[in-house]
Amino acid sequence: MKCKYIYITFFILLASCSKETKSDFEIVKDLEKHRIQENAQKFLNLEPVTVTSYTSIRSAGTKHDFYSEGDYWWPNSDDLDGPYIRKDGLSNPDNFVSHRHAMIRLSQISGALASAYLITKNEVYLHKLMPHLKAWFVNEDTKMNPHLLYAQAIKGKVTGRGIGIIDTIHLIEVALAVKVIEDSDLYDKQEVREIKDWFSQYLNWLTTHKYGIKERDNGNNHSTCWAMQVAAFAKVVDNKEQILFCKRMFKNKLMPEQMAIDGSFPKELARTKPYGYSIFNLDALSGLAQLLTTNEDNLFTYQTNEGKSLKLGVQFLYPYIKDKKTWPFKKDVMYWEDWPTKQPALLFAGLMFNNNNYIETWKTLPEIPNKHEVIRNMPIRYMLLWIQN
Repeated sequence: MKCKYIYITFFILLASCSKETKSDFEIVKDLEKHRIQENAQKFLNLEPVTVTSYTSIRSAGTKHDFYSEGDYWWPNSDDLDGPYIRKDGLSNPDNFVSHRHAMIRLSQISGALASAYLITKNEVYLHKLMPHLKAWFVNEDTKMNPHLLYAQAIKGKVTGRGIGIIDTIHLIEVALAVKVIEDSDLYDKQEVREIKDWFSQYLNWLTTHKYGIKERDNGNNHSTCWAMQVAAFAKVVDNKEQILFCKRMFKNKLMPEQMAIDGSFPKELARTKPYGYSIFNLDALSGLAQLLTTNEDNLFTYQTNEGKSLKLGVQFLYPYIKDKKTWPFKKDVMYWEDWPTKQPALLFAGLMFNNNNYIETWKTLPEIPNKHEVIRNMPIRYMLLWIQN
């Protein structure tokens, strides 16, 4: 009888050890498998839709130039033909956002199909993804020009702004999907190189054009999202110089200048949507850390001299993500009821710090709602792409 108990105990311990040694990839795969495969089937047979599918008479660019209009800009009731005026946090539903919708669609397709391939190794997923990538980045008739000169324009004021660069956060998971395609060895290197060339050109524009420089130095979540894009695109095209720049920016600019000593983000709390912007910035910082962390340089555990860190940022916001009713600041002027959703910062932190409370809370959060305002602030949708990179 004693031997029987020893035998049972041994297998309980063995099962426990197996669970503890499960890779982050396997954990996320188990959490996301059903959703990924369901979405992949939904996107499997869609035709490509690019910026050339929609045009706006207000765009100063060509049909190949991405164009959008500032979300918070409205007609002036005192001068309907004059320049638009700003209403922070209030999105104007009549502004042109068709190109952004098309880019988000590409991101959703890329994330789902590339993730489905990672789970199943079924080549059909990447074969179905490739026409979308070629349409956006290679084919002369349909591709997007590799710049953002005309993003978030304002009627009567500007034809484009550096602040519009935040629109291409939805190319991050597209770029990570390109990495999956390259690693699969299913395609000729020249085919992949043509797509990567587009990202190289866009990366160069982001880091040298005056719009890119201004966005980099914006100081709030826009700076974070600039760095997250640059890091992702640099990883895909193996630009070590920009990867190193983003690491230094995270340590020397983003963390010390955006975070307060209690872990909050004062510049986001000052907005008319303090809750949504706070968790959005935390997600973006966590995504940036996930992209750049190595065994030798872990940005999740990095601390400034004042003790500011991602761990502190998650600790500050976690109670309010778990129970929004405890939020001590003002409510968001729009979409208050739609947050939180499956915020990636919680899952990244749960895995990195081995904190099961974060992971369990993430599991209970609602799926991303099918609302444009929420989706545009959730560029991290397919976690496997981030974990495997």
